[in-house]
Amino acid sequence: MNALVKIISKHSWLLMAGILALTVYFFVEMSANSEMETDLDEYMPQDHPAFIYSDSAEAIFNIKDGIIIAIENKNGIYNPQTLKKIKKLTEDLQQMKQIEKGDVTSLYTADNIVGTEIGLDVTSFYEEVPESSDKLQSIQQNVRTNEMVYERIVSEDETVSVIIAEINDDVFSMDFYHEILDLADSYEDGEHKLYVAGTPIVEGTMAYLGPKDMKKMVPIVILVIIIVLYITLRNVKTTILTLMVVLLSVIWAFGLMAALGVPIYSVSTMMPVMLIAIGVADGIHLFNHMSLFLKENPKANRVDAIKDMLKNMWKPVAMTSITTSIGFISLLTSEVYPIKYFGLFTAFGVLAAMFFSLVFLPAGIMIFNKPKNIRKRKSVNQKHPLAHNLSAWVIQNKLLIIVITFLILGLGVYGTQKVWINSSFLDKFERDSDIVQTDKFINQKFGGTTTLNVILSADRKNTFKEPEVLKLMSTMQDNVVSSLDIVGNSFSLSDYLERMNKVMHADDEAYNRIPDSQDLNAQYLLLYEMSGDPDNLWEVVNYDYNSANLTIQIKQDDTKSLNATLDAVKKYEQKFNKLGVDIDFAGSGYTSLVFTDLILEGQVKSLILSLILIIILLSLMFRQVSIGFIGAVPIAVTAILSFGVMGLLDIPLSTTTALMASIAIGIGIDYAVHFIERYRISQKTYTDKLKIATATMDHSGRAILFNAVVVIAGFLVLTFSVFPPNRALGALVSFNMFTSFVGTITIMLVLLHWKKKFK
Repeated sequence: MNALVKIISKHSWLLMAGILALTVYFFVEMSANSEMETDLDEYMPQDHPAFIYSDSAEAIFNIKDGIIIAIENKNGIYNPQTLKKIKKLTEDLQQMKQIEKGDVTSLYTADNIVGTEIGLDVTSFYEEVPESSDKLQSIQQNVRTNEMVYERIVSEDETVSVIIAEINDDVFSMDFYHEILDLADSYEDGEHKLYVAGTPIVEGTMAYLGPKDMKKMVPIVILVIIIVLYITLRNVKTTILTLMVVLLSVIWAFGLMAALGVPIYSVSTMMPVMLIAIGVADGIHLFNHMSLFLKENPKANRVDAIKDMLKNMWKPVAMTSITTSIGFISLLTSEVYPIKYFGLFTAFGVLAAMFFSLVFLPAGIMIFNKPKNIRKRKSVNQKHPLAHNLSAWVIQNKLLIIVITFLILGLGVYGTQKVWINSSFLDKFERDSDIVQTDKFINQKFGGTTTLNVILSADRKNTFKEPEVLKLMSTMQDNVVSSLDIVGNSFSLSDYLERMNKVMHADDEAYNRIPDSQDLNAQYLLLYEMSGDPDNLWEVVNYDYNSANLTIQIKQDDTKSLNATLDAVKKYEQKFNKLGVDIDFAGSGYTSLVFTDLILEGQVKSLILSLILIIILLSLMFRQVSIGFIGAVPIAVTAILSFGVMGLLDIPLSTTTALMASIAIGIGIDYAVHFIERYRISQKTYTDKLKIATATMDHSGRAILFNAVVVIAGFLVLTFSVFPPNRALGALVSFNMFTSFVGTITIMLVLLHWKKKFK
């Protein structure tokens, strides 16, 4: 450590210049190469069996996420102006380079299956927009009698029609997102209002608002940190130097992400707030120690102050930074990419802040001189009365504190049982936001913007020409739709056959069912292949007719709704198995469910791993296993209580709130390490346990309080976020920091008080 002090004292300007030069490099990388990830599929591990199967099914049946544009005319859509807009907008979408012509479905492109004297015919509802009322009424009547179009493309009240443009995952970009929105806006007038929804639009809105939210949050958190730092440190110089540490750590973390080609995910936008709030801890503890040293040694020069500060504080600073980074590195156990990368680069930022605290801060002190002494004391040995009174109260009420701790644990365990996971991406937005209201409007008018793809497969060819299999498929569709309010519609091969059977019997409603003959089913399908667009057919069945795709439309995208739909489908699994048919699932709706399972699994792994690693590290640091367990008590209580609060307040676990436990452990362990280290040092000076506790409370307790205030203030800034989960996380982490602080100076002090001397 003496060697480091010599290097800093002799080469402070060189060290400062080197750090700033690397910072410029990382800033350039961050500015030039940072990209926002807009594809939600990229949040998920592509080597997971569920995603591999889903990708395979998507390739076979051309399953793609669709952009949904709804055109509303409150006077009805069956007029020349509205039909012209539908046609022209359809053609504009078909001409976009990101969209294949055949992947745009609207009233203008939809197939109308009709019966003729010579067989089956597939026509369009209109090619040229009619002007006469008779022809308009003819289109209206054709739509009303076509179950494949009515309430699917045209709403029941006939005031809204949708255009669905399906796109590949790799074509979406922010430019395309804005191009779609601008195109829709250009079609609005006094009579027509357009609504744009669908998974790609949700992705784009998140990618658009995320950076804007980060740009809004960072200045606010910096301002809050400056104010709170100045109030706690009471010195402009130390405030600026501490703030520089956290700003440098943010630039290095994002710069490294950009240099390694790691994109910015929605959860990554919280990293600046986290690193700023977390990174100030080292500076607060270092300057708190220096302040006390200078008060006791007013004639000491800056080299002496730096030497004493590093000698006494490098170990707790290093230990807290390592344990904090362990809390975040434990997130690598998650298979969800945003959480994994968030943990990795936040850990790097924390370690960078440690490096800056131990090198940049002392170099800054050498250049700008030591801070002035601002805290007055009558004598060197005087301790703050609050430290003495609080220590005495804790020691006198040991049993009460233990009872309260167990009651809190009981409440936390009870609430934890009510925690649920939410895969909804729409719930990341305000309920009154445009994207949520648009989705709500389209869900009210149509079957649903969220889809679940049920993949039915068998070993034998032509399975899905067999009446028994097709009838079971149709029955399952009807029952799932009728039994669940959240399910609006479904679509499969059975819909084609029911429609063809009906029109081949002069539109007799009695024949709107699956034919009893396999040969007749085969004939109908052959007629459609010859008369219509067979590509449409291959979206619901494969060429060998031994695999089929059934699409269920759901009006909500949350986990509860998707699981309820999944359970309703699985009720038919045994019946299909008896017919030699297996049920699997695919598409964005199903993968989002798997996504939630991975979040929970990763959270449990992360929590257990981080606690184990922290117990091991503390045991090694203080060379006693018992200290490892004592240090883990406050954060374990905090983690259990925080999950309990989530359950009691009905706050779901999501990609955002899943970070809570690791953040709580990562930051909360700082308090334990500093407190235990100071308690150990105080034991060398005092023999009376109350004096040991008072000295510890006066030194580290004070710094921990300042640290908690700064961190809580920093994370409370997240309550101004545009995203509700971010606000929930900010409030929860602030609550966690308060409970960690209280737990450290109460239950942990009680356990240390009962423990014998350190080794």
